[in-house]
This record gives sequence, structure tokens and C-alpha cells, in this order.
Amino acid sequence: MRGSDPRIVLGLHRSRHERRLLTGALDLGVTALDTSTNYLGFRSHQVLARTAGDLLPKFTLSTKVGYFPGRDGGEHCLNPVRLRAAVERAADDLGREPDLVFLHNPEHSLRETTSHGRDMLAQACAALDNSVAKGLCAAWGVASWDPSPLLDLIDPTTPRPSVLMVRAGLLVEIGILDAADALIKAWDLGNRTVWGMSPFGGSAGAPVWARIDPRVFLRDGSRFSRVQAAFRTAYHLPRVDSVAVGTDDPAHLGELVDALVGEFEERTIHEYRGLLRGRSRDQPV
Repeated sequence: MRGSDPRIVLGLHRSRHERRLLTGALDLGVTALDTSTNYLGFRSHQVLARTAGDLLPKFTLSTKVGYFPGRDGGEHCLNPVRLRAAVERAADDLGREPDLVFLHNPEHSLRETTSHGRDMLAQACAALDNSVAKGLCAAWGVASWDPSPLLDLIDPTTPRPSVLMVRAGLLVEIGILDAADALIKAWDLGNRTVWGMSPFGGSAGAPVWARIDPRVFLRDGSRFSRVQAAFRTAYHLPRVDSVAVGTDDPAHLGELVDALVGEFEERTIHEYRGLLRGRSRDQPV
């Protein structure tokens, strides 16, 4: 079945939130949708409910909390009261409870590894855990652009998320990949509870994808375009089961769905990570 395993999550980070994209996704078998309270100028939930409220029950829907309207466009906060209120408002604005709510980039407010930071993270996680208990969402997770600062802040008493979302793909530096793997191990998460995001490092049309050929990472890579190969490889850097990817073009989304049948070369992935690690060691501090 198209879009089943591995799975694509349609991300709305830079999306115009057009109805045709959602109907196109459903036609392709893409039934997971990811947004955030701060997307589309903090209007994503309201626009989704207004333009595609009847379609939302057909998706498993995830969103994120942690950013709030403020000066210069927004501010980050891990205050548990604000986080719980944000989850409540998300459900109200969407017209339904989200299936999954992520704590959005907690490292943004956790720059120092201190006991205070450990308490802040634990309380923020507990706030989302409590939201699940109250029926405001079905599950909670952590979405982290840079998981490195989190490693020293979690312990067995920290509530464990159901899902972890981290950057994935060929443009992710080795430090981020290693930190993601370490956090997956520390939280005892299997690959089916780990999502990747930003598989193209910002844009599938970036010049880098014309300079490198990711098809070397796939068996019979000649069957696929460079964009398809880069996307399929993202499921293994780090190893994830789902990848959230944004687009406003249903045709592009269809191209990515077609890439899911590609089989990767594990040895090539391993060698690539070794090259990244060697390059990192050779770089001056």
C-alpha cells in the first residue's frame, strides 16, 4: 500500500495550508498531518479548521507547543501552565483533540546544563503527560532541532514521550545524528516511535542536490531521481520510521511516496556516517 511503511507525514511548516494539498495527500495514501501552534503566523490551527475542517478527521493529526506570540514574532517558553493552556487552545482551534502534541524545541529554553534546566524539562514533559491524562490529546512527544542539550537533562524520573522527532537526512551533521541516537537509547524508544524532519535541509530545490548524487545509497538507485533518493535515505540518518516533509505541490508529494519502495544500502550508510565523523574530527575547534 502506498505511503504505509515507511510512512510520510505531511508537514505544514512553510505550507500555504491549501485544501487541494490535503485532498491530494489523501489520494496518495498520506494520512498523517503535522503542524504547530506557531506555523502560518500562529494561525495554522484556525486556518486548517476553516478551510479543511471536514478533512481533518481523515488524518492522524500532530501539532506542537512551546512557541507563543510575542515581540519579534514569537517567544519560547516551557512554563507548564502556558503549555497546558496551549494544548487546550489547540484542541479548541482545530475543532478536535490532536492525536499527538510535541513539546517544540525544548532546548531553545535549556541552554545551560543545570539542575534548574533538568527541573524545567521534567515539568514541561509532565505538563504534556498530564494533558494526555485529561484527554486533551491522545499522546505526546518531543520535537527537537538540536537534541544535544537534552542528553544531560533527562533521567529515569523524566516523563518519557511516546514519539521523538529529530532532523534527518544527508545534510544533518554527525553531532546531531549521534545526539539523536543517544536520546533514543536514553528514552528507550524504538525506531517506530522516532520521526525525522527537514529531510532536504530546507528545500528539495537547493543547489546541493544537483552537486551530489544520493542514489548511491539505494540498491538499483537508477530507478529514482536524486530528490527521491535523498528523501528515502533520510529514513536511515538516523533510523526513523516516519519522516515529516513539507510541500505545497501534490505532484512532489507523489514523487516522494513513490520513493518509499527504494531499498537502502546499509553498508553505504555506515560508511557515510564514518566519513562524517572523520570530517568532524579534522575540523579545527
